[in-house]
Amino acid sequence: MWRLLHSPASTGADNMAMDEALMSHASRTGQWVLRVYSWSSPTLSFGRNQTALGAYDRDLLAERGIEVVRRPTGGRAILHDREVTYSVVGPTLDAGDLGESYTRINRLLIAALHRLGLDAEVVDRTDPAMKDPELERRGPLPCFHHPSAGEITLHGRKLVGSAQWRCSDALLQHGSILVDDDQVQLASFATVMTDDIPRPATLRDALDRVPTELELAEVLFDAVRDLEDPSARQLDLDQDLLDRANMLRQHYLDDSWTWRR
Repeated sequence: MWRLLHSPASTGADNMAMDEALMSHASRTGQWVLRVYSWSSPTLSFGRNQTALGAYDRDLLAERGIEVVRRPTGGRAILHDREVTYSVVGPTLDAGDLGESYTRINRLLIAALHRLGLDAEVVDRTDPAMKDPELERRGPLPCFHHPSAGEITLHGRKLVGSAQWRCSDALLQHGSILVDDDQVQLASFATVMTDDIPRPATLRDALDRVPTELELAEVLFDAVRDLEDPSARQLDLDQDLLDRANMLRQHYLDDSWTWRR
């Protein structure tokens, strides 16, 4: 059973708190939820285990008005501004292993992008180029520096960056779909950046227009109805879910989490 949620733009802490609260909802109800959302101000997010302390200039980020948050999922740094974010939560009992759940969610993303007329594809996990350990050692590389195995590209350039986290009996996968290219800005906030940031794929370049967030939400929701649950409907935000998100918000505002490493 699937539920759908299109959230209004929120702060980094509120967005991460809601995603984690939805994991509790999935654990409690057995429902899968696809959520689409954006950010109320430009926000730099770090992956769960990414080294950020000493690698990014906190004073410069504050001076430029860039919020900072650490995600519960893994992966590398993303600037959330000219992109649309999706998240999927579900019970691990119904998810299979990591590879199976990635494949299942990627199928939805690819179907949605195809609805927009884009010939997007998933990077082959057997491609030797995706197994170069040196790529992960070159300083604080951002998420869109290069595609990893299992991620979504368009004409060889990364279009969607995704990461997954599992806790007890629920999973959370979320990622960014680039509408426009502003990820190159990350080099100016890093104290060490050994590589130039290659230009990723964007919806603007591919479509020669900027699709709305609502348009992206609708094609993603249609993909869920086509491939997973024809009766998927809007999620009702009950008080337990809202209270859980409000409690978790403090965690994502805490510098001891954001800058823990």
